[in-house]
Amino acid sequence: MTLHLSHTNRRWLEAMVHFISWTMVLASPLLLMQQPNDDQHLTHYWFHMLVPLSLLCVFYLNYWYYIPRILFQENRLWRFLAVNTLTIVALALALRYASSLYFGGFRPHPGDRVPPPQYVFFFRDVTSLVFAVCISVAIRVSRRLQESEAARREAVKSRTEAELKNLRNQLNPHFLLNTLNNIYALISFDADKAQQAVQELSKLLRYVLYDNQSLYVPLSKEADFIRNYIELMRIRIPAQVSLEARFDIQPGSQTPIAPLLFISLIENAFKHGISPTEPSFIHICLSEDATSVCCRIVNSNYPKSRSDKSGSGIGLQQVSQRLELLYPGHYRWERQLTDDGKTYVSSITLFQPSSISSNPLS
Repeated sequence: MTLHLSHTNRRWLEAMVHFISWTMVLASPLLLMQQPNDDQHLTHYWFHMLVPLSLLCVFYLNYWYYIPRILFQENRLWRFLAVNTLTIVALALALRYASSLYFGGFRPHPGDRVPPPQYVFFFRDVTSLVFAVCISVAIRVSRRLQESEAARREAVKSRTEAELKNLRNQLNPHFLLNTLNNIYALISFDADKAQQAVQELSKLLRYVLYDNQSLYVPLSKEADFIRNYIELMRIRIPAQVSLEARFDIQPGSQTPIAPLLFISLIENAFKHGISPTEPSFIHICLSEDATSVCCRIVNSNYPKSRSDKSGSGIGLQQVSQRLELLYPGHYRWERQLTDDGKTYVSSITLFQPSSISSNPLS
């Protein structure tokens, strides 16, 4: 499970991490004090506080100013390195000057170990300050990368939502055009069936116009839509056509499914699977199990000629686009024409649809 923190929570967490980390750093000189109430030891504590305070100073100079204003905004690495070099050298020299003032009045006792030269302590301080700068840069760069990734995901989400909206706006007129063509064909030879077809069409349009505006709808609603469409098509098909539809889904199934995803395949079966003179068949099966939803269509194959201009041919292209946008890496689309060219099989399987949320693009 992925934990998503709000912007405010991230700010509080970041502030808490900074507070705890620097409290530990600033409290470290207390380890050097054996008698906290002794004035000499208290002075010793404040002297040893100079190094942690210098680290804090160079860290937040970079965190709040040098990195966001110079390195990120102006994109000038040389200037960033120059101001850090000057800051680190100045702080290191100040630490050595404070050390000389503090230890200037002390006289070594006979037999005491000779302390290292001052330049050793200078380079030690420089190294510590450089390390503080590196930590500040690492944190800031990591934060910027996270913000850039979040912005990229938001841009992809917005673009995908726009593409899906455009596809849906194209799909509805395409579906309506094909259905109206079917009713027009009925009017010329059976007015009663045409009237019945108009009633069936009204049910379909209610779903197309109002019920499918979400990215996903319950599978049971989509199954009802497919049933109504099949009944509408059954009115106009010749008697020699064997039309079978099987729905192996749970009653009232709430499995989320992209609306109108399978209808282009079913339209294609009616368009290319029926001959006015030869025996024809269309077998449609919509099924689900615990991990997948499958729509399988098997139909006789009677390809249309180039002169047949019914439909614009965009339906299957839209299916492919919507599958890539809504089920990337979680679908299988199989299409096969038998060796004799008489039977066409098309099957779309959607894997783990129950894991899709109401807004999968978030």
